[in-house]
Amino acid sequence: MPHLQIEAERALNRLHAAPSLVDHRAERARNRLHAEPAPPRVIEIGEITAGIAVPEPGGVRFFASSRDFAPLDGTVYRSVEQAARAARDRFRDRTRPAAQARGPRLQAV
Repeated sequence: MPHLQIEAERALNRLHAAPSLVDHRAERARNRLHAEPAPPRVIEIGEITAGIAVPEPGGVRFFASSRDFAPLDGTVYRSVEQAARAARDRFRDRTRPAAQARGPRLQAV
C-alpha cells in the first residue's frame, strides 16, 4: 500500500509542478508576438552587394551598401524577395547602355 501512495503523490506533484523551461520556450516560440525575428539577409546582384534587408514589423527595411542603391535606402518592403526585386531593377536601370535608356529615336524622312 505505501508504494501506491508514493506513486499517487508523485503523479500529483507532476500535475501541479511548474512547467519546465523547455516547455516555456516551446510555448513562447508558438506565440507570434514572441517569435524570434528572422535574421537580416544580404541582397546581392551577381557579385555586387546591394544592401541588407532587416526584418521589422510589417516587412523588411532595406539598407543600401553602395551609392548605386541609395534611392532604395530605408524603404520598407513586404518581403526580402520584393526588396531583392527592387535592387535588381535598380541595378538593371543603372547598367543599361545609354542608347537603350533613351528609347527609340524618331528619324526624319
